[in-house]
Amino acid sequence: MPMQRRLPKRGFTPLDRTEYQVVNLYQLNAMEDAEITPETLARRGMIGHANRPVKVLGTGDLTRSIQISAHRFSRTAREKIEANGGRIQEIA
Repeated sequence: MPMQRRLPKRGFTPLDRTEYQVVNLYQLNAMEDAEITPETLARRGMIGHANRPVKVLGTGDLTRSIQISAHRFSRTAREKIEANGGRIQEIA
């Protein structure tokens, strides 16, 4: 069989890739809850499923103190949350 038929045509997708559901700080600022978990985000419709990993990004401003549990945090999100007196809990 010729080489061009044996090679993949659309690039490579790693089998162990982790896809995160993304939540921004301006979305969290609009929520009234003081304690935010993936379950509360799923109930509000901000993420699709509470079972998939969640990543918090630092887009937007945070004007209040929150306690949030998520799987990953960007550096800017971590700095902004802690600057407002909030607490971060990383889920393993």
